[in-house]
Amino acid sequence: MPDGSFDISRRLRSAFGRFASGVTVVTMRDSNGDPTGITVNSFSSLSLDPPLLLFSVGCEQISCKWLKSGNHFTVNVLAREHESLAWQFARPREDKFDGVSWRTGLNGAPIIEGALAHFECVKWNIVEGGDHLIVIGEISDFDARDGEALVFFRGAMGNFASAG
Repeated sequence: MPDGSFDISRRLRSAFGRFASGVTVVTMRDSNGDPTGITVNSFSSLSLDPPLLLFSVGCEQISCKWLKSGNHFTVNVLAREHESLAWQFARPREDKFDGVSWRTGLNGAPIIEGALAHFECVKWNIVEGGDHLIVIGEISDFDARDGEALVFFRGAMGNFASAG
């Protein structure tokens, strides 16, 4: 007999997938000071005063330990042309920055070149939320440019016109 909780989890994930979201890569430094990052679509503004944002990361992700131990990270909002980059940061990989054009931000975390926006942050708080960590960052610097956003919808990436 199938496990009912698995079916509920799968149905819930499918229902959550009906909400289109932008795609970001959160970048930081690992324990050796090397650049690393993770694809995140659970990103949101939180407050203008003070300037805060939030995102969540699955507790099983290796990036959680660097977010907990480090004080700085950057949220990079990806452009439509960054789909392959989003998948690159979403999968386990020795060098997540292989072939990626980036520069070091004021806070020491990588900024991905060509991102639609980036938000350099100081870790403000981390809250446990079930099987995820909710990371809140205070924005210390940011920038934005025009362009089309990469969108995640029903397990696929695309742009606003092609989502779904």
